[in-house]
Amino acid sequence: MVVPDASLETLEEASIDKCTCSGVCKRKTDFDNLVEKICLALGPSSGIDSDEANCEHLINLMRRYASKESEWSKYAFVDTTRNYTRNFVDHGNGKANLLVLVWNPGKGSLIHDHADSHCIMKILKGSLVETLFDMPAPDDEARPLKHKSFTIYGENEVTYISNKIGLHKISNDDPNEIAVSLHLYTPPWREGEKTGCYCFAPTTGKKTLVNMSNYYSVHGKRN
Repeated sequence: MVVPDASLETLEEASIDKCTCSGVCKRKTDFDNLVEKICLALGPSSGIDSDEANCEHLINLMRRYASKESEWSKYAFVDTTRNYTRNFVDHGNGKANLLVLVWNPGKGSLIHDHADSHCIMKILKGSLVETLFDMPAPDDEARPLKHKSFTIYGENEVTYISNKIGLHKISNDDPNEIAVSLHLYTPPWREGEKTGCYCFAPTTGKKTLVNMSNYYSVHGKRN
């Protein structure tokens, strides 16, 4: 991973609107600025796999944002009939998908991969548990998945995963409170294409393709 250089930081600061208004302030929130900085960092590149993209820089952008619920709450839709909701925030100049996920108490995801995408996850509220598994070899089907690690992430912490690291599942183990996370996927899931991630059965390793282009809400509006 490459440490961001000063010229990129300077370019970022120049791109963010400064407050020059009087009376009611219309300055963008820190969350809005984070979205702009992510778009700027992705720029004309094709995602983290591109030589032009800086994975460490994207992680640092997510890490430096201090979560404020009032800034992202319009994206955080709760549906108690689901394990979690996936809420679309931004397309990252067409190079990424930025989502807010809301996790119901005691609920979580299936074990899954990330296709050809890289995922950076930041905890906006509460805490989430990440359970990592080895990526099964093609001839490993009908065998239990191999557990790698178990990590609890609290508010404002950031983690990263790709298929090179393995599979994972995310869960909210709090029995009473929701958790909220921000996810950056690059390259993005493409709407209308029969693409998605694979979910894996823990005892057999059997995988099933799941469409990831459907969102519970888009730009703060319920679908």
